[in-house]
Amino acid sequence: MEHPLTVGTDGSDAAFRSLDWAVDEAARHALPLRIVHASRWERYEGTSSAPAPERPVEQVLAENIVASAADHARRRHADVRVSAEVLADDAVTVLLNEGLYASALVLGSRGRGEITGLLLGSVTLTVAARARCPVIVVRGDPAGLAGTHERVLLGVADPAAEMAAVRFAFREAEARGCTLEAVCAWRRPAPGSADARPAPGTADGPQPSAAPHRSDEQRAMALLDDALAEAAGAHPAVRVERAVAEGPAHKVLVHRAAAADLLVVGAQRRQGHFGLQPGRVAHTALCHAACPVAVVPRTA
Repeated sequence: MEHPLTVGTDGSDAAFRSLDWAVDEAARHALPLRIVHASRWERYEGTSSAPAPERPVEQVLAENIVASAADHARRRHADVRVSAEVLADDAVTVLLNEGLYASALVLGSRGRGEITGLLLGSVTLTVAARARCPVIVVRGDPAGLAGTHERVLLGVADPAAEMAAVRFAFREAEARGCTLEAVCAWRRPAPGSADARPAPGTADGPQPSAAPHRSDEQRAMALLDDALAEAAGAHPAVRVERAVAEGPAHKVLVHRAAAADLLVVGAQRRQGHFGLQPGRVAHTALCHAACPVAVVPRTA
């Protein structure tokens, strides 16, 4: 069975921007597009056995949202197979359930005031932390949204945990006919740490020497080569640029995302005070990247 690309919509302007991106992505990969809208009201209303004299306003609104989105998608790409449905549950539950059968989930990102931004961020971060399929959050500046950079950016830290993300990035670059930039960040050992050693001729205590720095950089490049080897062999037509950069990974990737059309990161999930979280790199990218962000779990 072919797994659809699934996009969530709430009828907002931001939702239509993410819908446009999802339609283009479905066309690019020749996938069916599934549009879903969550309605908690419908679940509770459905438990009543009393006949209703007319359809409630909430039901009409929900149906209009998905019908309008489906019509918009078909007009944007007539060749994309589109289906749409109102589902009776909260947004997180609906999206996580949809993620069990989707090739990827596409969500919007917006911030109309502090409270709205926090609420939407809560749904986005929860789904990114828990979904079994890739979650793509459509955000960024006009150039990143339009795909004018012709570049997919991939962050690599742990090849064993991120092979799904690597394969996803190669498939995206191949479908787009663009360059894949793979980046691995490395850090200098802090003065006084176990990895630091006194530099010859100094009397100021432990200082990181040049040799360990070169070694760290070389290890990062070797890690990058190992992570890319399998997927590069499977996608020989993809142009790959490898880069290692000194600094925190979340800062390095957000900086480079300004020149990318899609940032792909693995979901290094961790348990925190508010439940399962997508990890620092993914969290920072979802909040600050200037292009859409794909968070790919190990199980994808």
